[in-house]
Amino acid sequence: MNTSAILLMMATQLTVACITAYFFYRVLTSPPRPEPDSYSENDDRS
Repeated sequence: MNTSAILLMMATQLTVACITAYFFYRVLTSPPRPEPDSYSENDDRS
């Protein structure tokens, strides 16, 4: 494997790792959605 192939492989792996870490960070730091208190609040019919 020549130098340019190694550099391209490392750049690709680094890019994918950074994108993955970013989305993990977004998921872990997102505020929780409010849960409904009862089943009746989930009902669409009134």
